[in-house]
This record gives sequence, structure tokens and C-alpha cells, in this order.
Amino acid sequence: MSILADEFYLRADVVSISRELLGKVLSTRIDGVLTRAVITETEAYAGVTDKASHAYGGKRTNRTEPMFGTGGIAYVYLCYGIHHLFNVVTNVEGTPHAVLIRAGSPLEGIDVMLERRQKKAIDEKLLGGPGSLAKAMGITTSLSGASLQDDQVWIEDHRIDILPGNIIVSPRVGIDYAEEDVLRPYRFRARIPSVTN
Repeated sequence: MSILADEFYLRADVVSISRELLGKVLSTRIDGVLTRAVITETEAYAGVTDKASHAYGGKRTNRTEPMFGTGGIAYVYLCYGIHHLFNVVTNVEGTPHAVLIRAGSPLEGIDVMLERRQKKAIDEKLLGGPGSLAKAMGITTSLSGASLQDDQVWIEDHRIDILPGNIIVSPRVGIDYAEEDVLRPYRFRARIPSVTN
């Protein structure tokens, strides 16, 4: 088990990074409480040339500024004023690539995840969407811009290998505004057994 080094995030190919994040372990320590989840779904966003990206056309706002930082930091934004969505910033400073972490499989701190999500038992919806995942793991916009080498949020390699045949590649969802970029095959889902059994 090791924390992913900055070099993992600094590469130019956001699509490859998005795919390689499947099977990695997202970890948080919020208010002293540790939670871990295996990443099972991601979406790549290719910056200024990608109409689905918040940084399309080089648009910079206070919210999106972390996307333009050096790869290896968090970009967390509020969706519909309700859901906190966690993204991993990749590539070099000034190139706003990011990977949305869409879903996971609970690994550690499950009681806390259930409490945060107001659930009594594990089900497929516990970490089954980006908003659910962030809530269960205590991730909020206060972490936007935080280093993924920090003690609050980081990603580990537990050497969970996912065979190519167990990866589903498809277009992203919920981005109808992105015109032709809707069709980019930038969504990756892993078929993996529950690690809590």
C-alpha cells in the first residue's frame, strides 16, 4: 500500500489517468475519522478543448481556479447547490485537466459512511454516485485546492488489478450541454466484487 505520488497526476493523458484510477483507494481523514473506498467509476475532463469541462475555452473563475493548478490537488464543487463533487486535478500547472470520481466500494470507516449518508446498511447506493461518495467520505468544497499528499484526502495504491475485460468504457452522463463532446468515451466503470464481503 502506498500513496500515489505527484508524478502519477502530472502526466498529460487525463483519459489514461482516469482509467488507471479504477481500483485505487480514495482515503479521507475528516475530524480525525478515517474512511477508505475503492474507486469504481471515473470520468475524464480534458480542459480547454472539452465542452463538458468547467474550464472549456480557458474559462477561469474563483470556483474553477484549482483546476489550473499543478496536478495532484483536489477540485471540489457544489452541484445544484446540494451535492459536493470530488475531482482529481491532473497535468501541469495551467492545463486544467481533471477526473471526476463518480463511485466507489466501501473499504474502511463504513459505520461513519452509513451515519453520514443516514443509512442503516450497506447498499449499492451508499457510494453509488459522485454526491453520495463525497458525502459518505466527508468531502466538501472546503477541500478544493487541497494537496492529495495531505492528511485530509489522498489516494492509495493497494495493488487491486482490474482486468481490461472488467472495465466498461462509455460516454459521460449528465452533460447534454456539451454538444459533440457528449460522445467522448471518457467514462470508466469497473466490475469488481464488493470488498466488504
